[in-house]
Amino acid sequence: MIEIPEAATISKQMEATVLQKTITNVIVNASPHKFAFYFGDPDRYPNRLLHKKILNVEAIAGFIRITCDNLRLLYNDGVNIRFLAVGDPIPQKHQMLIQLEDQTSIVCTVQMYGGLWLFQDQENENPYYLSAMEKPSPLSDAFDFAYFQKIFQNTKQTLSAKAFLATEQRIPGLGNGVLQDILFNAQINPRSKIEKLSAGDLERLFSSLKNTLMTMTEQGGRNTEKDFFGQSGGYQTRLSSMTYQNPCPVCGNQIIKQAYLGGSVYFCPVCQPEA
Repeated sequence: MIEIPEAATISKQMEATVLQKTITNVIVNASPHKFAFYFGDPDRYPNRLLHKKILNVEAIAGFIRITCDNLRLLYNDGVNIRFLAVGDPIPQKHQMLIQLEDQTSIVCTVQMYGGLWLFQDQENENPYYLSAMEKPSPLSDAFDFAYFQKIFQNTKQTLSAKAFLATEQRIPGLGNGVLQDILFNAQINPRSKIEKLSAGDLERLFSSLKNTLMTMTEQGGRNTEKDFFGQSGGYQTRLSSMTYQNPCPVCGNQIIKQAYLGGSVYFCPVCQPEA
């Protein structure tokens, strides 16, 4: 799933690869998927995008937004976005294929769910998108400790650390994937109630949030996810589906995997005791 590091990585790769190229063909919904979501009628996408030039690509939290003249093409966290070089085979199943003037392509597929939205400014009032537009990214200087404290103070204190960080769009683009290493590096259990966190815990959590996301981004996203070219990210996750069967990288204890709040959490009971 695309989260903050992957959105930043893929958008930069797209900017370096497809910027200023003109769209020559668009195929949408070739393989119908009940959880592939479009903005309006997807049958109108080809005519609206045909002959448009890709003017800008940017990451907005966990979204990737492409500007084509007066149109915005927005992909959310469940969309796999891949570059096809000249001669690369086109996947048999896809939810959007954009062919460019130099015979390269962008192909998008959805596995679990995903939004592929085409709209003009002011048309899309999706609350997740609007929240991502309004709130500062943890990668920015505007997301400082004072801002983080304000989020914390405005959150119900009986929530868990996972719920605090990854629900209600408090921090757009921060999901269950990046959450694992953020909490591990902060030595905080995902199930701990935030009312139990000390001032030192909160400072450590803020520092881990900023530093972990920046490191993930600088290293091209997590190794559990793919980039624009289908390559795994360079950041080696400490706690994830790829590592939880290994001993804790700090103390050597057995990592615990549990289902919690709609997804799996991984934690070390020694390094991250539940408060």
